[in-house]
Amino acid sequence: MFRIPRIQTLDSFAHRNYRFIWSASFCANTAQWLQLLTLGWIVKELTEGSANSAFLIIGVGGAIALPGIFVGPLGGVIGDRLNRRHVVMFLASIMAFSAFSFAWVYKLGYANIWFVYGYAFLAGIYESTSMPIRQALVSNAVPQKYLSNAFTTNVLTIPGTRMLGPFVGGILASQTGFFWNLNLEAILYLLVVIFIIPMATPFAAKDSEDRDFKVSGLLGDFIDGFKYLFHQQRVLFKIMLLSFTPNVFCFPMLFLLPLFTAEILKEGADFGGYLLASNGLGGLIAIFLFSAFGVPNKRGLICILSALFAGILTLSLGQVTWMPISFLIVGLFGVCISTFRTSNGVMTQTLVKDEYRVRTLSFYRFIMSFIVISSFIIGILTDLTSLEVVLFGMGMLAIIISSGFLFFSSSVRNQP
Repeated sequence: MFRIPRIQTLDSFAHRNYRFIWSASFCANTAQWLQLLTLGWIVKELTEGSANSAFLIIGVGGAIALPGIFVGPLGGVIGDRLNRRHVVMFLASIMAFSAFSFAWVYKLGYANIWFVYGYAFLAGIYESTSMPIRQALVSNAVPQKYLSNAFTTNVLTIPGTRMLGPFVGGILASQTGFFWNLNLEAILYLLVVIFIIPMATPFAAKDSEDRDFKVSGLLGDFIDGFKYLFHQQRVLFKIMLLSFTPNVFCFPMLFLLPLFTAEILKEGADFGGYLLASNGLGGLIAIFLFSAFGVPNKRGLICILSALFAGILTLSLGQVTWMPISFLIVGLFGVCISTFRTSNGVMTQTLVKDEYRVRTLSFYRFIMSFIVISSFIIGILTDLTSLEVVLFGMGMLAIIISSGFLFFSSSVRNQP
């Protein structure tokens, strides 16, 4: 007899500490997506009529990602050496103050393109350090048997806020300007601190909290983490290489949405927010299904196929001018990105030892940080050619790489 699977989404919420880290992640991710929308449109406003406007708009996403190349590995070591809660609270406090200060700089008319880029760089330092640590705190808040469900339910905050942040930000921007977007971002960072304060970490490894911190030991810890990943988690290492496809070659499509909205769809910031929100909705649906019914087996194959379809969708967006189809493509793109990241994340959380967890997650963020290079190249090529040509090239490159993994990497394809 056919039995309807039990919905598991709320299982991890039975744990008090998990509720705190989930709420903190929700606020931090909402701030991130609100920030991405706001900074992109502020740059468009400041560079209106400039010949290199496209380069500067997409460069914002690159500036946010750039610190991950240098800070990401260091953040991984810090997250495995120091009290993870304290690090997250410290970083969120700095961002709250910075967002509030930027709001008044913009309000008083002193903002320029370099100020925006400086703020984006600071936000990138925060995100490349804080996100892997927050993800590791998920595993410290629940027993091992709940780990897969806890991670996928926590990932719900990413596409969910990708929908909510731009939606609210687009409305605020069109009605009141960007000043209140930045103030709302500051409030969200303060809420991260408030939610982390009462949280405990009963399931953290004993040697992962407040170990002796010596600068001289950072390089050794980094190398140790890389050796662990390369020798003992080889399939995860290969999947991290595959992650260049959706995260580096395809994801800049979202940075191009302000340009796509204005030049192709002939709409403003409010519709730009709705379009980015559709990406969040697609991801939210995918993650909800995973959190409700679990991530299926053959997770390696799922990663390959989601990367492949992300390339197909990127290529397709450059060929459409009808708004409903563009919303559908951007929404399905959210499904693919969230599917890849969730499948990869569940494997990382369940396979990696806690004392290596933040370093492993940081290696993944390190690879994602190469989006800064792809973003600047894409921005230059868009100025030199056209948006349609660049999207076609991005998608085709992703299709070729993903197909290579599909046909020639049996260890990834057969990973349970």
